[in-house]
Amino acid sequence: MNPDSTRIRLQPANTQRIPFWGQLFLGLLWIGYTVALIVTGAGASDFQFLHILFLLFSLVYVGYVLVHNAPVFGTQSYLEFTPAYIVHKDGLFRPKQAFPAETIASLELAPQQLRLQLKEGGTYALSLRQVKGAKRKRIMREQVRAFAAKHNIALRDVQ
Repeated sequence: MNPDSTRIRLQPANTQRIPFWGQLFLGLLWIGYTVALIVTGAGASDFQFLHILFLLFSLVYVGYVLVHNAPVFGTQSYLEFTPAYIVHKDGLFRPKQAFPAETIASLELAPQQLRLQLKEGGTYALSLRQVKGAKRKRIMREQVRAFAAKHNIALRDVQ
């Protein structure tokens, strides 16, 4: 990673009704049940194809849960401060949001979000609830202050 940029890892949003371990348990339970049906041959003549199909869907579901909740393919959710941009990525299948420093009019650092006021009039609120740990929060606040100072951007820290 470039030494001039700092990437702050964000935890998954946990917006699902069932927590990660519950989803993983359900997927593994489905896999175990289907494998048991296939091995014992229960309903082998009538439902063998459906058992294999359900096993395939169960494996896809477990893979989906792992991809969204664990850093299987590296850090997928992050907030990055490069020398000229603030980059926000909110998950594997979501696009990056890049905010060039020259288009940012002001920054507001609230306890749970970072608000970017753009010169063209738009406002973006980046949720900071996913920043876990006191050290990461401190580093993130330092990066916001340094970015604002470097680019002469008005910073309002609401603490």
